[in-house]
Amino acid sequence: MQRDELADFLRRRREAIRPGEVGIADGPRRRTAGLRREEVAMLAGMSVDYVVRLEQGRSSQPSIQLLGALARALRLTDDERDYLFHLAGHQPPTSEGASQLARAGLVRMLDLLEGASAMVISDLGQVLAQNRMSMLLAGNLMNETGDHRYLIYRWFTDPLAWGVQPPEDREHQARQLVADLRAVFGRRAGDPEVVRLVERLQASSKEFGRYWAEHEVKVRRADRKTLMHPQVGPLLMDCETLMTPDLRQHLVVLTAADAETRERLDLVRVLGLQEFPAAPLG
Repeated sequence: MQRDELADFLRRRREAIRPGEVGIADGPRRRTAGLRREEVAMLAGMSVDYVVRLEQGRSSQPSIQLLGALARALRLTDDERDYLFHLAGHQPPTSEGASQLARAGLVRMLDLLEGASAMVISDLGQVLAQNRMSMLLAGNLMNETGDHRYLIYRWFTDPLAWGVQPPEDREHQARQLVADLRAVFGRRAGDPEVVRLVERLQASSKEFGRYWAEHEVKVRRADRKTLMHPQVGPLLMDCETLMTPDLRQHLVVLTAADAETRERLDLVRVLGLQEFPAAPLG
């Protein structure tokens, strides 16, 4: 681990980012053009003290999970992300491992979609990055571990996840999730990650097993759905999904489908972060 080089690189990258690039208001009292350490900590989901120690060369070796979070927070390019891994004493992720880190271009697109709820997910439904509006609607979905990383697993094993949609829409959502997983299962034939996920879902949920046996196949692209927000009520949203050429990462964008929803989303921005079930929004 090259502590001094790592510290200098992180500090310079922090100072090079303007707050507006990551959705943070640039107030009149700001002394520097870059981000504050506490803002990097907030964006990366780590303590301010740890960010300080990293920049002062006093930290322990950061994990690959922390490095991925820092790469997202600092909007690093893929080359910069690999360099960060080298400085921290880790091998950069392989092409397979990199699919678990949001692509730099997609993260920058999240920043441009300030008025919409947007997130980057893997083809298996692991949330890799979110913009501020997505977090306001759904909370931070990037820190789930184990099988709960996958939106489909939470949907079929955690009843709390159902609260995000009205009862009459739940079968449609369940079928859509399973049909999309079927497409991935065929596209990534024999991939142990996919096979094991399907096996664990079949063992955990009879409902999933019933839908899986129907063998429906449909890649998620566009949809209209109603989200139930605990403070402002139902939100009618249009959902668009854009995919990378290898289909391994998806950019999911939710926009208001009517004037009433636009007004309610404005209220969500005022309310700020609230507790909300960690359920599929794609």
